Amino acid sequence: MIHDWLLVETLGSEPAVVAQGRQTVDLVPLTTLLRRNPHLMAVQTAIAETVRAHQGLSSITPKNDRVIRTEVVQMTDGRIHGVQIWIGPPDMEPTERPVVGPLLWDLDQGTATDTPEALLNCGWDPTAKAMQNRTLADDLPMRDLIPSEAKVLCMAIKREPGMTMCDTWELSDRDGDPVSIGFVTRVVREEQEDGSVRLLCRAMNWRSDPDPAAAREDHLAQRILAGLAQPGVHRALIDPVTWTVLKWLDEPAPFFDWRASMAGDRLVHPDDRREIKRIAREFADGTVSAVLRLAGVDGAEWTPVHVTVNRVELDDGVFAGLATLRRPSAEER
Repeated sequence: MIHDWLLVETLGSEPAVVAQGRQTVDLVPLTTLLRRNPHLMAVQTAIAETVRAHQGLSSITPKNDRVIRTEVVQMTDGRIHGVQIWIGPPDMEPTERPVVGPLLWDLDQGTATDTPEALLNCGWDPTAKAMQNRTLADDLPMRDLIPSEAKVLCMAIKREPGMTMCDTWELSDRDGDPVSIGFVTRVVREEQEDGSVRLLCRAMNWRSDPDPAAAREDHLAQRILAGLAQPGVHRALIDPVTWTVLKWLDEPAPFFDWRASMAGDRLVHPDDRREIKRIAREFADGTVSAVLRLAGVDGAEWTPVHVTVNRVELDDGVFAGLATLRRPSAEER
């Protein structure tokens, strides 16, 4: 009998287990994990009631031999991302319940909304100013390359409803200490109150047990990138459709307001938007460069930035732009 808390993702066609205690489970259908459990039907009922009621509950199985306890994982917009569930004898206290953090990516706007629990799980200070007005790039590890990270980037670029990913990443917290983060994410298409439709990634994260395989990985790509780093040059992966910054491969560029979307009105000077269209059109055939006036910082309305974009394949048929950004020389301005 399982006495760990199970974390069940409830956004799909059927509940799927994504964590057992602190161990990540790869979206295993609840009916598969508990197929021999005589209380499966009672567990399914408890999950359904928890989602309906938007709050946790405690119930007893028909034979009075097990207690079922649930807790809801709810995003700030009210949507339920998952349910934590514990099954045990009436005289047993539940084990410590892992903290689960729901979060949301708006793939149309390139923004990220993180709950305090989600930020704490990643080892970040949720009260810090840098945690506000977050983008997709803020939610991915800057500089560090995670072997499976390309899958998440592909989800952000392809934006196909129903795409899922469940994994454990080994990261560093704000103090530089290693942490293991389990997470699950799913692309969903949702109609809004005004009738518009948005593409979102709804996700959950939790502190996970370390993955022994991750410690043995030789991060060759990370060492190659570090070796190619140049002072004053900042490399990032961008969405070739929206031109949103998805991930920084160096320290984020400090000389322009990169948290605005490339496709937005605030980032690019109105007279330079035709250059964005030219880059989008030509970068598929090779390297393309331009000097763009982008949103400034420290009181400056606009600042010139030299941008070079290369096409990189993240997966079969899925391409991102590798943007290299620097201050232009006097001759380039």
